[in-house]
Amino acid sequence: MSTLPHTARAIRDAVAAGEVTAVEVCQAHLDRVVATNPSLNAFNTVCAERALAAAAAVDARRAAGDVLGPLAGVPVAIKDNLCTNGLRTTASSKILDTFVPPYDATVTARLEAAGAIVVGKTNCDEFAMGSSNENSAFGPVKNPWALDRTPGGSSGGSAAAVAAGCAPIALGSDTGGSIRQPASFCGIVGLKPTYGRVSRYGLLAFASSLDQVGPMTRTAADAALTMNVIAGYDRADATSSASAVPDFTAALTGDVKGLRVGVPRAFVSNGVDAPVLEAFDRAIATLKDAGATVVDVELPNAPSGIPVYYLVCTAEASSNLARYDAVRYGHRTTLAPGDTLQTMYERSRDEGFGPEVKRRIMLGTYVLSAGYYDAYYLKAQQVRTLLRRDYDEAFRSVDVVAMPTSPTPPFTLGEKTDDPLQMYLTDIFTVSANLVGLPAISIPCGFDAHRLPIGLQLTGRMFDEATLLRAADAYERATQWPTLASV
Repeated sequence: MSTLPHTARAIRDAVAAGEVTAVEVCQAHLDRVVATNPSLNAFNTVCAERALAAAAAVDARRAAGDVLGPLAGVPVAIKDNLCTNGLRTTASSKILDTFVPPYDATVTARLEAAGAIVVGKTNCDEFAMGSSNENSAFGPVKNPWALDRTPGGSSGGSAAAVAAGCAPIALGSDTGGSIRQPASFCGIVGLKPTYGRVSRYGLLAFASSLDQVGPMTRTAADAALTMNVIAGYDRADATSSASAVPDFTAALTGDVKGLRVGVPRAFVSNGVDAPVLEAFDRAIATLKDAGATVVDVELPNAPSGIPVYYLVCTAEASSNLARYDAVRYGHRTTLAPGDTLQTMYERSRDEGFGPEVKRRIMLGTYVLSAGYYDAYYLKAQQVRTLLRRDYDEAFRSVDVVAMPTSPTPPFTLGEKTDDPLQMYLTDIFTVSANLVGLPAISIPCGFDAHRLPIGLQLTGRMFDEATLLRAADAYERATQWPTLASV
């Protein structure tokens, strides 16, 4: 593995040049999965035979002189809430333990059309509901940097897979920080695109107005390369945007001169662990030294993001997960003579869903119920509008808004499971981007005293992922972070 290129771009170029075969690359990454998964539990399903066959097809196309795709021969891991035709897709839930989709998610199809090789499906919090990956029906994922620590959630398996060298690219989904927080905890890059920039077709829905699919990689350049493949309009997704998609790799100039970076000091100064705040301040100083201008901004309604998010997302989850009724697909309980249809519904859902999913379904059903809709859900939507106005005002004077990705470094497995409120507060800096539909990226920016990764989050204007990637790439060049961030 050490003799092969480690980034997606380098692998693509080496395969295209004939310096290495796609099969060799695929086998090396599959070997890494076999070596690490017993300790990390990052994968729910590994598809070695299918992956090697796809890699062999890439090699055959090269031998025939065919034009190869932009990700030809690059191994990718897919979060287990994205449909893969003929390959088990569970959302890490017992209720979908045996579900095999008859179609691909659009992002999966686009990756494979670009020559990428799917090596497996990654573990996640059940139905993407969680911030630590401890809510999976298949057990928690462990952080490659320290096995007693969480990799973050809900895309913890994807983050761990990339950090451990099992794949240079993984897809995650982000509803309130589920790409960015695991990226921060595992020392990798995680991009949540603008809502509508990437198709949600084939994503098992959690909260439909918040969910977005995005790349998790070791470098900003690989994230840009992946976005070139997966972004763009999809007629199968009614929320997909027809906005023009730029060449994201062209934005990677290494130059941030003139970039205006907004820092909401009042918001980021409270409740943040000292090592995180110190790393954040150093990162801002690095961007300033590289030519960026740092500007103080205000986000007065940002502290309301957590209560607003956990009203909106639970309400939408209650509606979306009503489809899992044990009739059409998924887990169905064993019925006794005389059991009713209602009994089948109730018992199947009770057996199939885990505690966190049940909690969110019940919360969402409550806030949507008669007499409480106006008091909770409607008010949350009104505050959501205020959050959007805060960012609109900030972007009058800045190009990106900078915050820590998480208020803490990776915490210990089991540390917050008995206190859901403390677990929810770990998303304080990430939920706002989902609530207002903005793109945001997490990039590694330091370590704590235990050499646990810390992330910097940059949020941009709608459909301006290019500026985020430009800033992330320039920061990497100034710090050589991809070299430093090696498990």
